[in-house]
Amino acid sequence: MKALIILAIIVTVAIIFFQYNKNKNLKKLFIALGSFAMIISLAVVGNVTRPVIPIFMAHLILVIMAWGGLMIFLVKERYYWWVIFSPVLTIVLFLLLEALTGSGHEGVLPLP
Repeated sequence: MKALIILAIIVTVAIIFFQYNKNKNLKKLFIALGSFAMIISLAVVGNVTRPVIPIFMAHLILVIMAWGGLMIFLVKERYYWWVIFSPVLTIVLFLLLEALTGSGHEGVLPLP
């Protein structure tokens, strides 16, 4: 599974640079690379939602949809920013729930 994820990342970067070589559009290259870096960052930060399985599953689905939104931008040149940045919603929801209910790990480590 990890190899498939790494392969998908390499293929995405290759598609981005192939589109740049075809069109020579520097603005599109920077937007695509920035959005791709943001999607990868949100996927990594989304691991914090793992204790709450429904939110984590929703986060994974939104990351996949964001990746699809990037592919739509590369192919059709339509930038759906709300799709690309939608994984932020699950992270914010998780942090809000943690603030309201607590983490359940209070008192595990003694305070200095």
